[in-house]
Amino acid sequence: MFVDRKTRQGQRLQNAVFLLLFLGVVGLLAWLSNHYHLTADWTASGRNSLAEPSRALLHRLPGPVQITAFASEDESVRRAIRELVARYQRVKPDIRLTFVNPDLAPARVRELDIKLNGELLIAYQGREEKLTRLSEEALTNALQRLAREGERWLVFLAGHGERKPLGEANFDLGAWGKRLSEKGFKLRTQNLTEQPAIADNTAALVIAGPQTDLLPGEAKLIGDYLARGGNLLWLHDPGPLHGLQGLAEALGVSFVPGVVVDPTTRLLGIDDPRLAIVSHYPPHPLTRGFDVVTLYPQAAALDYTPTPGWQGQALLLTSERSWVESGPLDGQVAFDADSDTPGPLTLGVVMSRHRDSDTAAGEASEPATGEQRVVVIGDGDFLANAYLGNGGNLDLGLRLAEWLAHDDRFIAIPARPAVDRGLSFGPFAQGVIGLGWLVLLPLGLAATGGWIWWRRRKR
Repeated sequence: MFVDRKTRQGQRLQNAVFLLLFLGVVGLLAWLSNHYHLTADWTASGRNSLAEPSRALLHRLPGPVQITAFASEDESVRRAIRELVARYQRVKPDIRLTFVNPDLAPARVRELDIKLNGELLIAYQGREEKLTRLSEEALTNALQRLAREGERWLVFLAGHGERKPLGEANFDLGAWGKRLSEKGFKLRTQNLTEQPAIADNTAALVIAGPQTDLLPGEAKLIGDYLARGGNLLWLHDPGPLHGLQGLAEALGVSFVPGVVVDPTTRLLGIDDPRLAIVSHYPPHPLTRGFDVVTLYPQAAALDYTPTPGWQGQALLLTSERSWVESGPLDGQVAFDADSDTPGPLTLGVVMSRHRDSDTAAGEASEPATGEQRVVVIGDGDFLANAYLGNGGNLDLGLRLAEWLAHDDRFIAIPARPAVDRGLSFGPFAQGVIGLGWLVLLPLGLAATGGWIWWRRRKR
């Protein structure tokens, strides 16, 4: 091909145009990168991006959030804080982060009682909270606590062998109580023989499986609390009502004698028929968007007839294969049409009524013209430490508390389980790894070295 002067000028022009276009594209990409952000988290557990519960909470927070980090000039500490807060800022841009060197502001550090390097002070709508643990779970829980207006007191009835809200025994509710505390609820127990008055700022009274009879005066105090418009969560286990017959009559609830048996559990590899399963939930704000299986060990079925003024519905329904076993649960358990109650069975009911100005029960729950809410469930084990981690039991327990406390906007924010990052091997895999590292690899290196030495010697 013959190249003349005109051809060379054309090539130079093409090269100049290409260079200008290339620089223009680079400049455009640089401009776009400063105005638009695109992130992708390809990790298996999504540990580098916010979980859906955190994103849902941020969408429900109107107004700006101010985060002040008391961190030294150590870049590793500040970088960790920036990276965590940046995940929240991508969802809620009006989260502002500022750094304060505690060495340069000793008076402010003493005033705020800052103790750790990297401690955060979170401010939202006039409320503040300090955070010493740097993690998404801790920061999200802190934001949710700040988002609540006023305190939410859950009062647990005590003095009759009830499940303890912060107890560590398998029977107790300590794990559930801990998560409620992280969400901003205030928990306390109350023995009505020692403190007869149920405080007006009680968001909900919790009766969690008493083992001995209540005194008539105690039952009357609970009835008066209900009559004043107080919210109530009643977790009843199979057996006697222990002095709460009047409460059951006032709510229109009666419990079927016996224990719920559900053969569906055998399909899941569970041999204990006393474990009932609920997989479908009737439409209700408490269960909106909730489609996770929940498990109820040794539950009692109940019948519900709405009393005047109350509106209610079934909340938890078992499958048609279940029944209430009235006889002993030893050996082979089978349905007896003459004595057993067939399914589907109601394990829990939810009810409400309008609270007028004369029956207002607390400034922390709702205004005087709000709604009184009650939940009755024929099982307390599903929230106990031994069973809380099964299925969606924890999420349902948190939803119950949110609904009873009139924090409906937080109901759809489920608990995020901790990511299991452990790596475990079976005996065979452990043997193979041990043999490879301790025997085969050293022998291989020795053989390789000997072969190289032999080749060099032959030269």
